[in-house]
Amino acid sequence: MGSELWFTALVVAVALERLAELIVSKRHAAWAFSRGGVEYGQAHYVAMVALHTALLVGAVVEVWLLDRPFLPVLGWTMLALVVASQALRWWCIRTLGRQWNTRVIVVPGLSLVTRGPYRVLRHPNYVAVVVEGLALPLVHAAWVTAALFTVLNAALLTVRIRVEDGALRAGAVHA
Repeated sequence: MGSELWFTALVVAVALERLAELIVSKRHAAWAFSRGGVEYGQAHYVAMVALHTALLVGAVVEVWLLDRPFLPVLGWTMLALVVASQALRWWCIRTLGRQWNTRVIVVPGLSLVTRGPYRVLRHPNYVAVVVEGLALPLVHAAWVTAALFTVLNAALLTVRIRVEDGALRAGAVHA
């Protein structure tokens, strides 16, 4: 029973991290809107929030109700990936500064960011999301949650990236 408690604490910690992201995002959104920011793709945002919430709830429920074991080699490897995905996510947030948001808000006239992880990848934050969505449930062998999130997130990211790329083409200055 002890490993389930530690896993639940890990998921709660990730949930608290997500709440911190939402606080940062809300501040950045206010800043963007005060400078004429335009929001794109509002229709998919609710689905994104629901899917990410379902990841957290589903992982815990699967571990407790289906008695998923902690498999040390898998669990520790996946935990390392969860930590790495958090580091990548916060590197993205720090690199984008006030331009980072959980929503797609573009402030007209701002340059497209091409430093930090954006030098190497066009959408590094989504790499963090994909890795975390697979790895977090697998820390405690919640493979159903990992598989469902991965498939649904792939569909959602197809929409999200299309919206984001279109928004950036419409509003950003390419330096």
